[in-house]
Amino acid sequence: MRARSAVFDLYGDHLAPRGYWAPISGVITLLQACGIAAPATRTAVSRITSQGWLEPVSRNAVRGYAATPAGRERLGEAWARIYRPTTAEWDGRWQVVVTARPADRGQRDRVTATLGYLGYGRIAPQTWLAARPAPELASSLESHRIGYSAFTTTDLDDAPQVVARTWDLAELAASYRGFAEDTAALRDRVRGSLAPEDAYPVRAALLHRWRKFLFVDPALPVEVLPPGWPGQSARDLFLEVADQLLPPARIFVTDALVAAGAPAPETPSAEDSQR
Repeated sequence: MRARSAVFDLYGDHLAPRGYWAPISGVITLLQACGIAAPATRTAVSRITSQGWLEPVSRNAVRGYAATPAGRERLGEAWARIYRPTTAEWDGRWQVVVTARPADRGQRDRVTATLGYLGYGRIAPQTWLAARPAPELASSLESHRIGYSAFTTTDLDDAPQVVARTWDLAELAASYRGFAEDTAALRDRVRGSLAPEDAYPVRAALLHRWRKFLFVDPALPVEVLPPGWPGQSARDLFLEVADQLLPPARIFVTDALVAAGAPAPETPSAEDSQR
């Protein structure tokens, strides 16, 4: 688990009820529980801040970092994708996106990574396909300073074959099966209650592994997936085990943040208790 990913996971998984703010010393403590040293955490926070996702904010003379508006939007969208119970229903329309020619390799790589994260697969140079329009497409490409045009169509001949050529579904299916096997074993191991200090790093590692699917799974509709697709069963296992680990993990997070100078949380709402 890299420090950058662990910081994003902490903010997205636990800090929404706190306005996406935490004392920096609390962030260091929580990442140390996952085996990440303090210097690596400080470097990661500094880089994430320079990229516009976090900003330094002190509260009651306690130095900390809060998510920026763009950061809150990205964290909220990622949380919704991570914890959605099923893939959204499909209306039969595909979106095609054609980007301008990248100015250099760096811009090309950033655009490629962003579109892949949003669920788009490349079908030709600068031409991308997705089963659903991504709400943050415009803001994401604008941040990379690249123009684009987009349109939707239902006219996609032999869609399963197009999908098979665009995405490596065999490798993705194998990844899901491996994840499900490991998570089933984890479920049996943590069936009894874990101490908060043990539950937090276990849940963080589980979330970290599951979150990787956001970058490789385009959330395709079942209509174009191969028979026996393992994605949903893997998702069900993830949600079950993550839910089991959340209460003790949240206790550890709260204790670490309060010890670092954050105010004790108020009684959470039903919605906040899931965040």
